[in-house]
Amino acid sequence: MNADLFSATILLILVLDPFGNLPIVVSVLGPVPAARRPKVVLRECFFAYMILIAFMAGGRTFMQWLQLSDESLAIAGGIILFLIALRMVFPHPDGVFGDSRGGEPFLVPLAVPSIAGPSALATVMLMASRDPVHMTTWVIALTVAMAVTTLVLLAAQRLQDVVGERAIQAFERLMGLVLTAIAVEMLLNGVRTFAARLSQ
Repeated sequence: MNADLFSATILLILVLDPFGNLPIVVSVLGPVPAARRPKVVLRECFFAYMILIAFMAGGRTFMQWLQLSDESLAIAGGIILFLIALRMVFPHPDGVFGDSRGGEPFLVPLAVPSIAGPSALATVMLMASRDPVHMTTWVIALTVAMAVTTLVLLAAQRLQDVVGERAIQAFERLMGLVLTAIAVEMLLNGVRTFAARLSQ
């Protein structure tokens, strides 16, 4: 159980990608007064957490409504994770989700899709649908991962000032490499399970 909790927490931290979101937070919160920024980050992280919990709790029902199998979700989640990881390793000038400048953000683009993005939603749904017995473990893992994400994003401007933008980019690429391996493993597991079901 402890191993499951640890591995799930690490996976969710990688998927939520708090360090990769640092440049997005700094950019989007640029026009927001400095005293207001922590409140905005806390609000957006709370929204993202609630959305992820909803998808985790209703993932099985949602899949049944759409007549989706665990294998299809595993393969789709692996593909999405892989594409996100590629954008982390080979960054685009506008970032993973595109440039979003303007006034104070509300839900978009920080809560969704920066934090609770497609890869995070697919991951929590996959966790809940494939092993619903350990739902408490997955909720704890998500809570810990979101707490880490919130703390990192609250310190976004300070971290970037201390370590520098290039160090943040290097760390994001390293996390992208790890996430690539996780995505490939998820994809292979889905294909392996599907092939085993066909052979029965």
